[in-house]
This record gives sequence, C-alpha cells and structure tokens, in this order.
Amino acid sequence: MATPNLPAIRALRPAWNKGRIVGQKRPLKPKHVWAIRVRLELAENHRDLALFNMAIDSKLRGCDLCRMQVVDVMASGQIKERASVLQSKTRKPVRFEISEGTRASVAKWMEDPLMVGSEYLWPGRFHERLHISTRQYARIVRDWVTSIGLEATAYGTHSMRRTKVTQIYKKTGNLRAVQLLLGHTKMDSTVRYLGVELEDALAIAEAIEI
Repeated sequence: MATPNLPAIRALRPAWNKGRIVGQKRPLKPKHVWAIRVRLELAENHRDLALFNMAIDSKLRGCDLCRMQVVDVMASGQIKERASVLQSKTRKPVRFEISEGTRASVAKWMEDPLMVGSEYLWPGRFHERLHISTRQYARIVRDWVTSIGLEATAYGTHSMRRTKVTQIYKKTGNLRAVQLLLGHTKMDSTVRYLGVELEDALAIAEAIEI
C-alpha cells in the first residue's frame, strides 16, 4: 500500500517582527535632542555627547559615522567647521557642517586618554576592534531614546540621520538642499526618505475644514 505524501510539519514560531515597528524610524524632535544632550552633559559622558552631536550634524548613515577618522574632522589641531566623508554605499563624498556645540564636544572628547594615538574618532574598547560597530552604535542610540522616555522600537540609527534634515525641510521646503545634505543621487530617494508627500497631504487636509 502506497504511503501518501503528507506535508511537512513545522513548528509554529512567532513572526520575527511581531510587536515591532519595522517601518521608517521617526526623527527626533528638537525637545528630544536637547533632553538627550542635557542628560549626557550632566553625566559627563563626553564620548556619547560628541557622538550624538556629530550624528545630528553629519546626517551620516551609521556605518559611515562609526568609521569616521580623526583626520576627517580635525586639521592643525582644530576641529573643522565643515567636513567631508566618503559614503560607503554610494562611494561619493558628502559634505556637512560641524556646529559650534559639536566642535566643543568633540574637542572635549579628544582630550580623553582613550583618544591618544587613535586613528578613529570613535575607537573600539577592544584591541581587535578599531572602531565601534554599527550594532554597538544602535545599542547606544536605543539607550539615548529610552533615557528620555521614548519607545525604543520607534527610533533607530536612521532617526539620527533624519533629525536635522526633517527640520530643514519643514522650515524651508527645500528638497534639493536636503538631497545634497543626505548625499542622495536621486530626488525620488529624498522624497521617500522624508515621506514629504504624505506629510504635505496631511498638512493640507488639516488646513481644510468642512
């Protein structure tokens, strides 16, 4: 008697994204930025304060931020007002401003003993790791947002990248400027990244009363 071919039985496992927000991560609001800064200043966490400020100003992807070198931001013993970093994804350089507050926090971090002779701006704490990893950076960002009472699943490393450009777009509406600052090659990528079509549509809808 032939044995029927029965379907394979597999153990039911919960979906990997159950209970998680896996869509686009939210940018931080200005009040969130200042709340995190104040906490880091009070804790005298010079590394994290410099990292946080640089992440906001540079608008870099996490992989590029983690690999930043001292020479990228320093020349003749001074922190540059503007810097340029080669993006690993597009292999094209992107320029960004370094604000006064960021320059001060980076200069303070450079005085730390861990930075003596370091080639990288965010050195790893283990000999085999030259700089912090993107996974470590993600954990640091999670600690930042949870420290001020935000939901960790709604924010991530891309929240840092989106924070400043979101404010720039809200205040100026200049998509071309945002495209250049993010280092996008196509305007469509910038539109999708900011979600501006949806935001604009909601703003129009909210302004209409019937």
